[in-house]
Amino acid sequence: MGAWLVLAVDDADRTHGGNDGYDDEPSRHYSWDSTVPNHANIAVGDVIALWDKKSLLGVSVIEAIDVDQAEKDTYACPACGRASFKARRTKTPTYLCWDCRAEFDTPVAHRKQVTTYRSRHGTGWVDMPGLLTGAQLRSLCDSPKSQQSLRPFDWDRMRAAILATGQPTSVEITDAARQAAIPGGHKTTVVRARVGQATFRRRLLIDHGQVCAFTGPAPAAALEAAHLYSYAADGQHHPDGGLLLRRDLHRLFDLGLIAVNPASLTLDVSPQLAGFTAYTQLHGQTVHAALTKGHHAWLQAHWNLHRPPAYIRLPHQAQGQPGADRAAAT
Repeated sequence: MGAWLVLAVDDADRTHGGNDGYDDEPSRHYSWDSTVPNHANIAVGDVIALWDKKSLLGVSVIEAIDVDQAEKDTYACPACGRASFKARRTKTPTYLCWDCRAEFDTPVAHRKQVTTYRSRHGTGWVDMPGLLTGAQLRSLCDSPKSQQSLRPFDWDRMRAAILATGQPTSVEITDAARQAAIPGGHKTTVVRARVGQATFRRRLLIDHGQVCAFTGPAPAAALEAAHLYSYAADGQHHPDGGLLLRRDLHRLFDLGLIAVNPASLTLDVSPQLAGFTAYTQLHGQTVHAALTKGHHAWLQAHWNLHRPPAYIRLPHQAQGQPGADRAAAT
């Protein structure tokens, strides 16, 4: 399994006009195509760290890669044929070529057939905005002076750098997701929408009422249908595979920062949330939903992923509160 530092910048921040950009949403998916160096080397199970040239945005593990064919417009300097140019905000002509210093208003357009790639990595995404600087990230790459958008890097070194900041992080989520991922290359797929999601949510409301499974009664507008497994990787709405959760708790459950202890059916709140009393006070509380054997099976799998044997049980008061035990990383 590899690890990749990938560049995600807004179109307004692009430094050249060589193409029309990409449709990226850093916390969910990242897009590239066959014109980009290393385009075919990224694989399912690899760590993906996104940055914006200035600092780290977040880290995840690739669950799937959608591959397709498309036509792409590329643009070049009319004098030298290269794409090393950018738009000027105040001067005219509009563009200046970095290579040949030509000035022009209209670049030469070319249309070509390309292979497109889109990673799906939303389940294990951990926001880490600004945690590491651009200079730190470059130093962790196999080639620190590389200018490529897709750069291989050393995950163990980045993990150590993240932990060295002393900031609350969830790198354990990335480690667990890497262990659970099935390595592989690319495959041609159809990008899946969440077909049946509304029906799935209505079914949960009928079965459980307007109740958050972790905190109790809540207005329907505040409740989301949370899958107890990775829907992005599975693509199916399994019977007894979901519970109603508040949006914030849904996200924390997906990240493994809150889990359900399958032995006691009580909530286990990660030490990563120790500074947030609204969540730590949920630790040890009983689940509010009636659970079936199907729920038990999915919650056990979620527990195995996010509370692996590498975790040990520590006294909960070690986190500043009396009561039950909680999981902590060794």
